[in-house]
Amino acid sequence: MKLGLHYWNYSTPADPTLIAPTLADTVRIAEQAGISSFTVMDHYFQMRTRTSTADEPMLEGYTTLGYVAALTERMTLGLMVTGVMYRHPGLLAKIVTTLDVLSGGRACLGLGASWYEREQRGLGVPVVPMSERFERLEETLQICLQMWSDDDGPYEGRHYRLDETLCVPAPPSGRPPIMVGGGGEKKTLRLVARYADACNLFATSVDEVARKLDVLREHCAGEGRDYDTIEKTVMFSRPVLDAADAFLADVEAYAKLGVGEIQVLPDRHPVAFVEQVAEDIAPRVAAIG
Repeated sequence: MKLGLHYWNYSTPADPTLIAPTLADTVRIAEQAGISSFTVMDHYFQMRTRTSTADEPMLEGYTTLGYVAALTERMTLGLMVTGVMYRHPGLLAKIVTTLDVLSGGRACLGLGASWYEREQRGLGVPVVPMSERFERLEETLQICLQMWSDDDGPYEGRHYRLDETLCVPAPPSGRPPIMVGGGGEKKTLRLVARYADACNLFATSVDEVARKLDVLREHCAGEGRDYDTIEKTVMFSRPVLDAADAFLADVEAYAKLGVGEIQVLPDRHPVAFVEQVAEDIAPRVAAIG
């Protein structure tokens, strides 16, 4: 089982001048601990939750990953997940390619239907109906795949038209792996089966993840896709350090479902969090087959 780190909050420590050095210390310790992937959110306003508000610090995701790429050598880097409405698909493919080139082939394209309408309306991003967002999501997947292929010709879709899909230099990884995030059973998991190398589900419960994976298996059968070629990952948003044994029991259960990576989220100062994960959690997760 692999362990990923999802860095979702820039509010600790409170001094904004400490955001960069805190991030740097966190990713260095995480990589030394053998953490497999590092992701950040694709938001411009912090999400409003029980413990956070929209006016808390938030950084643009791909710029942040470029900074992290220069500080690391092994971890896979991506957004969890890129909002489809925030960047034109042709430019998105080029952005991810740039990250792949500068990181030595470590970029991953996480993609999903953007949803946070407050930041979209606040910053002037077009807000379209959900059905259109999923149409754009599928076209974006098609465009990125074409730009990372030998076909640099035009693309004509319902929402996007590209005269050329030229992408030079090509990604050194050949093609960055594509992860479609979300557990929507009718559309999202169908797109996983049709286009993606990986899926990402919320670790709501072992039974719920098992049911979602059964739905994915059905979509794979309908698409003629080998279910086993898709990497299954889950995001564990609950605290892990204060209930380590319970967390590790869940990890073992997810592993039995075929899940290959579980992402954890800092719930305290990120350096302190990753130091304790490195000492108490990472070795035990790595031992789970």
